[in-house]
Amino acid sequence: MATSGLVLAAAIAIAAASPLATLEPAFGNTIVTHYPNGKSTRTWLHRDGTYDGQRANGSYTSGIWRIKSGQLCLTQKKPIYVPVAFCTTIVPGHIGTTWPARGLLGEPVRNILVAGGQG
Repeated sequence: MATSGLVLAAAIAIAAASPLATLEPAFGNTIVTHYPNGKSTRTWLHRDGTYDGQRANGSYTSGIWRIKSGQLCLTQKKPIYVPVAFCTTIVPGHIGTTWPARGLLGEPVRNILVAGGQG
């Protein structure tokens, strides 16, 4: 038990030191965002600083991501450029990790990191 506590403490320390390391489990996997209306979106982060997404209506979007003030910020480039970044908290975790967040309109959402990337 003490060993797992030390491993967890080390993981938290690494995540605090490097937000990019916190994102590592997301690469090659999918972040699914569940909205209160029952719809969901999917986001795929790529190591090169780009992302792809699938909206609740099935259409696709893409753009760039960066880390700013400890948050993950997405800037949409396609299908239309949106000059304002959407930022959200970076949560350390692994496949199956869930965390609450806020959607684009401020509504509460639930994210989950699921295995498997863009198909």
